[in-house]
Amino acid sequence: MNKKLAAALSGGAVLVLTLSGCSDDSDNKVNDWAKKFCDQVQPQLQKIANANAAIEQQTDDQSKPADVQKTDSAAFQQISQAYKELGKAVQSAGAPPVDGGETTQNEAVKELNAASVSYADLKTKVDEFDTKDQAKFADSLNGLADELTKISNNGDQALNKLQSGEVGSAMAKQKGCQKPTASAPPASGPSAPASKSASPSASASGKS
Repeated sequence: MNKKLAAALSGGAVLVLTLSGCSDDSDNKVNDWAKKFCDQVQPQLQKIANANAAIEQQTDDQSKPADVQKTDSAAFQQISQAYKELGKAVQSAGAPPVDGGETTQNEAVKELNAASVSYADLKTKVDEFDTKDQAKFADSLNGLADELTKISNNGDQALNKLQSGEVGSAMAKQKGCQKPTASAPPASGPSAPASKSASPSASASGKS
């Protein structure tokens, strides 16, 4: 029932950080910027990864709508908070020391904050789904997956720019900017707001 949603997540926008590559033409200033940024983002990438994994675990057709709703709600909240923190990380790292760095930084922060708002909206929507009618609930989830695909396809230009060229090459070498492996799923309960959780827990995907 949750399969389309899980697929949309795994094909969607999780950012900077399916970085690959080892070329090392970047100078020390760029490397220093990449380290400062990447040291802050790994916990947030871990949150996104774990949240996506939690949603994937609820893809069985036998999953109860109420359980799916609870898991998806907690995961979206966690992803929303992670994107908000990623925006703060870009902001606090400062402009990357390359041409147009300040513009790229500002646009990336804007995209990350917009993603945070979008996932918070998805949480609100899934909380309102009717779980008593399984067919209706499945239709609602499909609609949510379509919306998620649109969110994933909108934006990302600034993030792509941020992780391209010299800066992207420098980030690719930083462990903190590598895609994490999902660990334990987040506590799924609306009573555990992601904003209070500083520890990594959520799920990610490549370009999400």
